[in-house]
Amino acid sequence: MPTIAAQPYDFTFPIPGTALIVIDMQRDFLEPGGFGEALGNDVSRLAPAVAPTRALLEAFRACGLPVIHTREAHRPDLSDCPPSKRARGRGTLRIGDPGPMGRILIAGERGSDIIPELAPLPGETVIDKPGKGAFHATPLQEVLARRGITHLVFAGVTTEVCVQTTMREANDRGYECLLAEDATASYFPAFRAATLEMVRAQGGIVGWTAPSAAVCAALRA
Repeated sequence: MPTIAAQPYDFTFPIPGTALIVIDMQRDFLEPGGFGEALGNDVSRLAPAVAPTRALLEAFRACGLPVIHTREAHRPDLSDCPPSKRARGRGTLRIGDPGPMGRILIAGERGSDIIPELAPLPGETVIDKPGKGAFHATPLQEVLARRGITHLVFAGVTTEVCVQTTMREANDRGYECLLAEDATASYFPAFRAATLEMVRAQGGIVGWTAPSAAVCAALRA
């Protein structure tokens, strides 16, 4: 089986049983004028993760391996959005409110779309998730089981919220998980760094981390 030079030690994975999960690379989070910026964040801090994520997409697609995209997006009637989530933060814009790119974090609105640079190809799975974790109230578990997936490589934003939550959900379900270090980003660089340390601490309590180039090299080999 291929091996990736990773931390805390090498990550070995089966080609037929590995998938890439790209978390929430949406316009509302990455582009100026979106929800992320409305919350007071510097969205330019997420931009460095785009090119490494694109490289991972190309490598997985070249190998014919599954690619799964997620979007944090709610139903238009907000029936899947807990009031506590909508009220949190006391910001000027809340989930469901009209924004520069349509209603904030609502499925089908322009802001919920994945950025054009990382757009899904026909046939790739796209999962709208109402929570921070991609397993909660979604068909992700069934999608992975149907394809015989046992190992997951993660990219996306933000590192400490939706990416880490999904990795922990996957870990509890028995998946072997690797986070591509430069293909993930946060509005708070210190939070990203801390999450990478937490993931690989104690012998990989949540999983492994490695540069995207190491992942791509292993796939090419």
